[in-house]
Amino acid sequence: MEIINRLLNYKNLKIVQNTDWFAFSLDSVLLANFVTINKNTKNILDLCTGNAPIPLILSTKTNASITGVELQKEVYDLAKKSIEINNLQNKIDLLNMNINDLTNKYETDTFDVITCNPPYFKTNKKSNLNDNKIKTIARHELEMTLEDVFTISRKILKNNGIISIVHRPERLVEIIECMKKNNIEPKKIRFIYPKKNSECNTILIEGSKNGNPGLKILPPLYVHDEYGNYLEEIEDMFQ
Repeated sequence: MEIINRLLNYKNLKIVQNTDWFAFSLDSVLLANFVTINKNTKNILDLCTGNAPIPLILSTKTNASITGVELQKEVYDLAKKSIEINNLQNKIDLLNMNINDLTNKYETDTFDVITCNPPYFKTNKKSNLNDNKIKTIARHELEMTLEDVFTISRKILKNNGIISIVHRPERLVEIIECMKKNNIEPKKIRFIYPKKNSECNTILIEGSKNGNPGLKILPPLYVHDEYGNYLEEIEDMFQ
């Protein structure tokens, strides 16, 4: 069922969702608040944009031009409605295409910043895939891989441009290997924990194309207190 929700506690932003597929997650909020945006940022690309939560949040933080790319037409249509209902057509552009085709569309050195909340899970014969195709493509590497993200970024990022992604900690080594292979230097990492004394379940990592070595490990981020309430830093992201 298609519904319109307020986007977190942003008073003037709404997002269109479909309850039969998936709602945007905290991961998108974390990434939108982690990525480095500054006054020189002119062009941002959000890969695997879904129903566009990251472009919507970033629109409150920057005057840069933002482009979201979503493969699945049904989800792209939700994103398009979200952009239109917020009257952000002049700030956010959307593309309904496979990210692997972007290198044919854009020249080298086009974007200052790339963000990506990609499918987290590899697939094999033993993979437990959801019967819902839309959920499956969103969660599993059926149409794109982790390496695709960095291969694409290597070409269309400007020199010293950055890419920020959110992912799972078990794939951290692979992420760094893919970055280095594509001349993207890891610059900062943050580990996310459901609560104190729990295992990390999410990572945020950012790299710079042809950047100088120098990796910062940011303080850990805890999502909930012992009673399951969001902690202050998380609540601040919702404003």
